[in-house]
Amino acid sequence: MEQTPATRPELTDGATMTTNPSSRPPAHGWTAPGGERVDDVDADACDLDESTTAEWQPVAAHVAGDRYLPADSADASTGSIVVGLRVSWWPIAAFVLIAFGLAWLVCLPLWLGDGLASPLLGVCAVAMMATPAIGALLVSRFVDRPASIPGALGLWPLRPVGRLLAYLGLGLVVPVALVLVALPIGAALGSYPADVTGFSAFRELTEQQVAQATAGLGDPGPLPPIGLLVALQLVSIPIGAFVNTVPALGEELGWRGFLLPRLLPLGTAPAVLLSGVAWGLWHTPLILLGYNYGVQTPGWLGVLMMTGTCVVVGAVFAWLRLRSASVWPAALAHGAFNAAAGSYLLFAAAGERIDLVQGTILGWSGWIVPVLLVAVLAATGRFRRPGASRRR
Repeated sequence: MEQTPATRPELTDGATMTTNPSSRPPAHGWTAPGGERVDDVDADACDLDESTTAEWQPVAAHVAGDRYLPADSADASTGSIVVGLRVSWWPIAAFVLIAFGLAWLVCLPLWLGDGLASPLLGVCAVAMMATPAIGALLVSRFVDRPASIPGALGLWPLRPVGRLLAYLGLGLVVPVALVLVALPIGAALGSYPADVTGFSAFRELTEQQVAQATAGLGDPGPLPPIGLLVALQLVSIPIGAFVNTVPALGEELGWRGFLLPRLLPLGTAPAVLLSGVAWGLWHTPLILLGYNYGVQTPGWLGVLMMTGTCVVVGAVFAWLRLRSASVWPAALAHGAFNAAAGSYLLFAAAGERIDLVQGTILGWSGWIVPVLLVAVLAATGRFRRPGASRRR
């Protein structure tokens, strides 16, 4: 229902409301702030892009019975996402400064030492993954001060259970599928040197690792069938996904738990884009050292490609976050993505250089399917948060 500017109810600046998936308005409408009746609102749809330029934004309201409730009064028994009527840039700036500053600080031993050859690489990488969570928690505690920090970051509640389990399942499967499907596409486009029958690169790598591990111990004997080893690697991906979810949660609490919801007043697309860009640029301390794309790739190009990857993949994680109203599916998806990302080594041809700028999920050819998926999700309204209202 369109309202003229003269009849739009006013809300105070900085007020926040929340949507609750379980709430349903009565058929005859309900009373908005100021006593105005609001009719013809679909409580099952949420298009954050439609009302962000209007003074009145029912998309950011928690509908309960016949009235709008502030965020602190929302029913905590079901999942919801708190959305402000306007972007509050100071908490966002504080979060970005903390997350980026700590990331550079954690990586400083690598810059002052042997770079990616340093034995501290693993420790620094895992510690770096915790920096967005630290930023989100500090800003939430001392700046935002929500009624419930776990609720504001999407950690709690774990309800509705059915919806959460469904998106956890998607979070486990979809990223792995995107990583794997990027390989035949890259092979078809000539950007990925594939060997899907002999697994020659993986065979060569395995033989080298076995030789190093058994040096001085005699002949280790023949290797198991290479196809069996490849199958075992693929089967272990779900296990790796759950293990990786622990450090991945450190990132997701920041990017999808804290940052994405606070950017939603700009609209869904800008929020997803900006949170993805921030996530990508945050990797700069490691990318400039040659992480992912190698030292032969110019630093600026590596950062650009990593940012592109994070925008594309981050949009899928954002879909999981918004649809589930929980950060857990995004964290599991991040863990699954990290567990599957090295799969390109299984199907590569020996003796061929793998240019990650061109091929795999980290390269431009690997972005094709995720972009198409995000486009389909957006076109079918799957980025709309369940239970939120939309102005007509």
